[in-house]
Amino acid sequence: MADTWYDAVVVGAGFGGLGTALELCRRGARVALCEGLNYPGGCASTFRRGGYGFESGATLFSGFGEHQLFGRWIREHALDVTVDWLDPLVELRTPGMRLPVHRDRDQLIAELCALPGAPVQGIQRFFEMQAQVAGALWPLFDDPDLLPPLSLKTLMRHAGRAWTYAPVARWLGRPLGAVLAHHGLEGFTPLRTYLDALCQITVQCAAAEAEAPFAFAAMDYYWRGTGHVRGGIGRLATALTKAITARGGDVLMANRVRAVTPVDGGWRVTARRGELLARHVVANVLPQGLRTLLDAPVGRLPRVDALAERVDEGWGAAMLYLVVRPPEGDSGGAHHFELVRDENAPFIEGNHLFASVSGAADEGRARPGQRTVTVSTHVPLKKLAGMAPEEQAPYFAGLHARMRENLEALLPEWMANVVHVMTASPRTFQRFTLREAGAVGGVPRRAGLDNYRLLGPFQAQRGLWLVGDSVFPGQSTLATAVGGVRTAASIAAVR
Repeated sequence: MADTWYDAVVVGAGFGGLGTALELCRRGARVALCEGLNYPGGCASTFRRGGYGFESGATLFSGFGEHQLFGRWIREHALDVTVDWLDPLVELRTPGMRLPVHRDRDQLIAELCALPGAPVQGIQRFFEMQAQVAGALWPLFDDPDLLPPLSLKTLMRHAGRAWTYAPVARWLGRPLGAVLAHHGLEGFTPLRTYLDALCQITVQCAAAEAEAPFAFAAMDYYWRGTGHVRGGIGRLATALTKAITARGGDVLMANRVRAVTPVDGGWRVTARRGELLARHVVANVLPQGLRTLLDAPVGRLPRVDALAERVDEGWGAAMLYLVVRPPEGDSGGAHHFELVRDENAPFIEGNHLFASVSGAADEGRARPGQRTVTVSTHVPLKKLAGMAPEEQAPYFAGLHARMRENLEALLPEWMANVVHVMTASPRTFQRFTLREAGAVGGVPRRAGLDNYRLLGPFQAQRGLWLVGDSVFPGQSTLATAVGGVRTAASIAAVR
């Protein structure tokens, strides 16, 4: 293997790595994609245990519209992927509220305005402003050529739509909480709960502290080609590996990369199945993982260190993987639920849960008459890092018990017939995904102009690139794939 040079070796088959590899192959590059597991997808994968297929993380995917990235890939590469368009997409439940989030944006607004005590005019003005900001930002995801690296042609296109960016500029560096206060909505609990729940799983922090433009864009998530991949999101990841192979790329599964070393002309990639030489290496890992691959101590790569510190301010994933019998009268479709037990407590550590239920048409996920359920909650990485090993076992035992208790309180119809339970801490989640420390969501996007310091592909050293949710454009599987596409464009410009 080491006798042949690749234009690029991509380390990790999460969606950032998949997007990079596919785009490089499309541009005619010689590419190898190395994945340590025997299935692709990273944090958005489907794994098998005990004859069942579980989503690694509870999730919905956007970007499946005809002219959006995943929608285009499905069409252009004839991917064997079926998307189910659910309605409602998600149901938010608290002890006193059930709020369906429909595919129609106006329907959600109407639902909120119909609630007791709703400040109707404030809600309508708030969503008008949100639509303006999201309308300016989402085209950047739908057409990745608008993102860095920028050509003269792209700059001209941005100049032509500069007027759309004015609402974005107004709220740069300010929290979404300030926008709510501006519209007199900070005391309207149903909207605040909806936004806290949505922000916690997208921009990775509470609405009161979330960077407003990021949060505004995230609020459009459900209305931007969002659907359920039949059979599990791993079907899309697997289909993309086949497309990479069809385009001439080498996909090397169960080939964990152990080290990346600079050599004359590029890099040596040392993996389980041998060595590869490449002019560029693209690491679909967290910055902590990149330091490990380079055997670089803290201090050698200051930009990587700074990014790692921001990731450490975020979250790990605690999970429940369940097998259940569906309630009588269920439609047979897939379901997604956000559950909040106490709207005034932090939306972490079991108080806030996201649950994804497989559909009857999801072949291979469960036995006939059964469904699989993936349930996730956030736990603070810094809190875990400060715990002694003997403290973690009782902590997670209590956390999983709280998760079960809140599921039974808020999702009783699905918890009435549980036939199998598997628990997971961040350490277990790391085994299923190879995600360093079981971290999820990348960098929390708390308010501040630092969020805009690195707008473009991240080159840690010459020819060594970082992709994934810790670098621009950030969270969501669609965003990581878009980031991979733009990284590939940067590599193509210099190779």
